[in-house]
Amino acid sequence: MLLLKFIASICLFKSFIEADEHDHSYKEDEEVVVWMNTVGPYHNRQETYEYFSLPFCKGTKKTISHYHETIGEALQGVELEFSGLDVAFKKDIPVTKYCQVNLDKENYHALSYAVKNHYWYQMYVDDLPVWGIVGEIGETDDELYIWTHKKFDIGYDGGKIADINLTSEAKVKLEPGISLPFTYQVKWKPSAIGYANRYDKYLDPGFFQHRIHWFSIFNSFMMVIFLVGLVSMILMRTLRKDYARYSREEDLDEMERDLGDEYGWKQVHGDVFRSPPSSLFFTSLIGTGYQLAAVLMIVIIFIIMGDLYVGRGSILSTSIFVYAATSPVNGFFGGSLYSRLGGKEWIKQMVVSASLLPMFVCSTAFMINFIAIYYHASRAIPFGTMVAIACICLFVILPLNLVGTVLGRNIYGQPNHPCRVNPVPRPIPDKKWFMEPSMIIWLGGILPFGSIFIEMYFIFTSFWAYKIYYVYGFMLLVFLILVIVTVCVTIVCTYFLLNAEDYRWQWTSFLSAASTAGYVYLYSIYYFFFKTKMYGLFQTTFYFGYMALFSTALGIMCGTFGYLGTSAFVRKIYSTVKID
Repeated sequence: MLLLKFIASICLFKSFIEADEHDHSYKEDEEVVVWMNTVGPYHNRQETYEYFSLPFCKGTKKTISHYHETIGEALQGVELEFSGLDVAFKKDIPVTKYCQVNLDKENYHALSYAVKNHYWYQMYVDDLPVWGIVGEIGETDDELYIWTHKKFDIGYDGGKIADINLTSEAKVKLEPGISLPFTYQVKWKPSAIGYANRYDKYLDPGFFQHRIHWFSIFNSFMMVIFLVGLVSMILMRTLRKDYARYSREEDLDEMERDLGDEYGWKQVHGDVFRSPPSSLFFTSLIGTGYQLAAVLMIVIIFIIMGDLYVGRGSILSTSIFVYAATSPVNGFFGGSLYSRLGGKEWIKQMVVSASLLPMFVCSTAFMINFIAIYYHASRAIPFGTMVAIACICLFVILPLNLVGTVLGRNIYGQPNHPCRVNPVPRPIPDKKWFMEPSMIIWLGGILPFGSIFIEMYFIFTSFWAYKIYYVYGFMLLVFLILVIVTVCVTIVCTYFLLNAEDYRWQWTSFLSAASTAGYVYLYSIYYFFFKTKMYGLFQTTFYFGYMALFSTALGIMCGTFGYLGTSAFVRKIYSTVKID
């Protein structure tokens, strides 16, 4: 088992560091590989098919250098196939015919469907993405044309490729029975763009660094200042009055105290540290939230330092690697909390905590995978990749989670509540409808969602449209703002709940913060119908399935922040007041 664990770790690390097929340096007349990736409708970049699923043909060249595929590429549906085009560094190629396609009835209908649905295809040359359009519609819907000539203008900077442009030419009308000759042409020239800046053309500073983006950050920052100040003022003034009142009560004799009009958060001191229902599941969620927060912070820092967004599948490969490596975080915090709450089934808790998110992700992806296979989409995950993911879960995540759980139970697993827990639960009095936990839960997510609303638009647009998200500094700042707003809001919600003598604060604090994800999912529904042009079973299932994964992960993470902030607040106020 140790050998298998070691092999899986090495394979994962290899996929993490090997993002390219070679070192991007060329000598004159050295082979330059032109990869054909995928083809699909322009209005949905996530619905993609293999390029040669359409009746296109390959060039005459058969042998190429070795290609390394990463696990991130496989999961994202990258389907690189050699084009057969013979391209050499700094070697101009005139117009050259490389293949011919006879349009029988089946080929004609396939190309006609692609043109009518505005299909685009994607290629890669030296890891630079290149897009081209399959064809276009004429003056009437019955006039369909296809481009049969590819003209490559490639710029070089020393011995490296710095720029590439593709021009589609030679428009031919689609008619059954004709032959389509496909040609290509390559022109090399020195590039005014340096190799270090070759990805700048794919970015869209006008969109991501628009004034509305800066304004949203400033607006969220002002919300944080206002909210933190408001929470501090209200809670400190209110608690100071409570402390003064409770201090006066301590000077009264026992009969006067019993006859007094006692109310508020102090009255539930004997129940406030009672273990929440389903503590095993609750602590598993908290441990997973810790791990997700660690993964998000580490990955964002890696991207900012290394520009991982320029590599195919690099961000996803890095995320998988970091998630596996941070499994002890999950076990440590989830296992220690479960032990402090008096849980006895620690092995079961460890297994649930380690498999909670991976099982949900895999089950959702498995369902989507069935539909992708039915549609022959490139998004279908290969069987070998699924086996690799299963091996990572079994031989990396689970053992590391076990290590973290053992450490957490031994280092930080002893109960240390400032108040003892009564053997019999205190009855919860009736209260106003807006003070019920169900209302607090849904109201608690409004402000955190408001702080990230604009950023969600940019993230959705980059993921579901043809834009590369690269402003991860913005994302890091918004993430920190989200943490602060979530903690402040859940503290206020918990104080109101405890003041109503309702001690069910653990799940309420978690779910009130996690409800932010509910608003994000509702916004994704709006975005689907009003900001995208997706339709059909595959596109709809793919969109809402992966948005459910995104929202669930966000909810677990926000819920963990809410619980942690509230837990610190509750321990502080009950440790300050002397309880007889």
